[in-house]
Amino acid sequence: MGEFAAGRISRDELQLLYDRALRDTIQRFEATGSPVITDGEQTKPSFATYPIHGLETLGPGGVTIPFADGHTRQLPRLTAGPFRYRTYAAQFLDEARKHTRRPVKQAVISASALSLLYPQDGLPAYSRDKFLDDLVREAEQDIRRCLTRGASGVQIDFTEARLSVKLDPSKQLLRAFVALNNRVLERFTAAERQRIGVHTCPGGDQDSTHSADVDYADLLPGLFELKVGSFYIQLASERDRGRVLRIIKQHARPEHKIFVGVIDPIDPHIESPEQVRDRVLEAAEVIPLEQLGTTDDCGFAPFGDDTSTPRDTAFAKIRARVAGTQLAAKALGV
Repeated sequence: MGEFAAGRISRDELQLLYDRALRDTIQRFEATGSPVITDGEQTKPSFATYPIHGLETLGPGGVTIPFADGHTRQLPRLTAGPFRYRTYAAQFLDEARKHTRRPVKQAVISASALSLLYPQDGLPAYSRDKFLDDLVREAEQDIRRCLTRGASGVQIDFTEARLSVKLDPSKQLLRAFVALNNRVLERFTAAERQRIGVHTCPGGDQDSTHSADVDYADLLPGLFELKVGSFYIQLASERDRGRVLRIIKQHARPEHKIFVGVIDPIDPHIESPEQVRDRVLEAAEVIPLEQLGTTDDCGFAPFGDDTSTPRDTAFAKIRARVAGTQLAAKALGV
């Protein structure tokens, strides 16, 4: 991506590299034994900006996200309406499904994250309310196209949820984010929403986080107001997993599927299957087995220029997750 941006390779050469990375990712993912795989988001500039990459109505100077190690990420700023996605996630799903017969889960960015593109001082002839109407419609299409084109499930990345509590301890921002995302989700049937999930974490970029200091007790009650069927919750890197599990138990409903994080992607140590097994067994003491699943805490490199985690390390961790989950299932007799 860097070489292409610098004009040193052609778009055709870039596409060949994309194709190679995608095939390698899927082959390695299948080899882990994971029952559901993803495309690794290999051809996205980031998990957050894929719908707007290359959009002509964007400028610099948007919201800045500070990370604990001192580095920042800055979103672009919308300069004119109407707002439209340039790329839908189904494009990535279509490419992945050419290379596998396994179920493929597709990640999409939340409407709430993209709502941060709108400038605080507004835009002439394009109100915030009109922008949000357009955004909700586009976010619905992003999810719906994935469901229609065969995704086993759609995961909404909602990493800004925990960050919002840090930015606004009154939780008004979190409530606004949840309400906006529910405007999107309400456009789907109950059966469709069972195939939609939401992911939360404290961020994970260049082995650093943006909101790990926010207490889950301040986030999870609001998170479980989202009208989705599944929750993918960062947990492996939490200091007191038992406490978080009890909070989850308190707020989850019987129809919810809870995927607990058992792998810490920003820890260079590769977990053993036995470590994963023990984390699953710990969760199973609190979460009913029929509701329980496992996941990784976050993506291993959610931005295209994040090279902090070696590829081999990422897949070794995924193998440990799969093997450890199997060990736990055997111990639990399921």
